[in-house]
Amino acid sequence: MERTFELRVNGRIHAITADPATPLLYILRNDLALNGPKFGCGLGECGACTVLIEGMAARACVIPVSGAAGREVTTLEGLGGARSLHPVQQAFIDEQAAQCGYCVNGMIMTAKAFLDRIAHPSEAQIRDALRYNLCRCGTHVEILRAVQRAARLLDMADAGAEPTEAER
Repeated sequence: MERTFELRVNGRIHAITADPATPLLYILRNDLALNGPKFGCGLGECGACTVLIEGMAARACVIPVSGAAGREVTTLEGLGGARSLHPVQQAFIDEQAAQCGYCVNGMIMTAKAFLDRIAHPSEAQIRDALRYNLCRCGTHVEILRAVQRAARLLDMADAGAEPTEAER
């Protein structure tokens, strides 16, 4: 039986009528036209559908819309736009950390949540944080470099400094 839910997505409130068990991913992509989160496995194992819920990385394909109601959901589109990218997004571009691009949403969203918790991670910590996000293209080295670069960019932003071209 369908119900109406209030979803807060990327700072906007949406009234969504759906079956309570409908995966959040379907609502984001089909009803709200947010295509950052991807349908990968549908089992919460690959990470392509990762969003932030209250700042925590979460798999939108296995979270029912009822579980996200009333909570702040952030998708890739909510991090930044073409004119003002989030430092994690910018770092992924700078390091060319995508080949097919399918996993990038999950990598960026997971990295964002991770860097919010650990500002100066080691490579081992980055590898551990991303271990459940699958990438089949082989851009793993670039992804690691992108997260390291994002940490530097965020650190500089926190300090109020603008990075030079060499620091990016």
